[in-house]
Amino acid sequence: MTALSERPVVPASPPAALGARVRAYVALTKPRIIELLLVTTLPAMLLAAGGWPSWRLLLATMVGGTLAAGAANVFNCWFDRDIDRLMHRTERRPLPMGVITPRAALVFGVVLTGTSIALLAATTTPLAAGLAAAAIAYYALLYTVVLKRHTRHSTLFGGVPGAAPVLIGWAAVTGSLAWPAVVFFGVVFCWQLPHFWALAMRFRADYARADVPMLPVVASARSVGRQTVVWAWLTVAVSLLLWPVGAAYGIGWLYTAAAVGLGAWFVVEAHRLLGRIRRAEETRPMVLFHVSISYMALLSIAIVIDVLV
Repeated sequence: MTALSERPVVPASPPAALGARVRAYVALTKPRIIELLLVTTLPAMLLAAGGWPSWRLLLATMVGGTLAAGAANVFNCWFDRDIDRLMHRTERRPLPMGVITPRAALVFGVVLTGTSIALLAATTTPLAAGLAAAAIAYYALLYTVVLKRHTRHSTLFGGVPGAAPVLIGWAAVTGSLAWPAVVFFGVVFCWQLPHFWALAMRFRADYARADVPMLPVVASARSVGRQTVVWAWLTVAVSLLLWPVGAAYGIGWLYTAAAVGLGAWFVVEAHRLLGRIRRAEETRPMVLFHVSISYMALLSIAIVIDVLV
């Protein structure tokens, strides 16, 4: 009888191999991150329209935004394939695993970029398409190539493309920008720092191994905890500004009450993280990370409900 280690390798069938490659290409786009970005696009569009925009516009913007965000993430995976091999969190991505070649990934990113911009230009507004193109270039070039490996402030500057879906969604409806869009952009921008720093604290050893100067790598845990608290408070403060500037667009008491309650939850959890750091306890930063995701999702839902009711 043939030993288990000596059994011949049976190649995957063509359908199975094709499915694996499709899943690998999808993985390059980082769909989990895209989901979170789209959470802020929908309320921005409803706020701009004062209700539901046309389903055609909504679908085109969501698809175009998904492809644009996916393109930026593909370029990020392509450029970071060397450090992704060094990090346990990313070592099983398609490029480090050799499932997709770097050239194929780069072509895929270019195709997604062209498709997303063309779709948004043809079905929404020139401003929405231009903002999407700018966000892709900013994330792929300025953040990924220039900032991420060279400064502790990369997360701060990287918050711009992360909040861009708000502006793209608003511009897709109106062809312009207004103060509610700017304020909601500010909420998402501020929120990203405590959100990502919590994740970076959890994977600090990974970033240190790859020599990426994320704040938790180059600053003390207390410093990171204090800055997390500050930016959590700033997130809540900016979120409350949406009530006066968005009143004419449907923002009222329901959103405001949600912003206060959810903001208190977010800030309290940030303070708890700092408290655990000061007491030299297990920090458990992923608690704040998951709370931050729920905070942004529920705040976005509150905007949708307030506009529609």
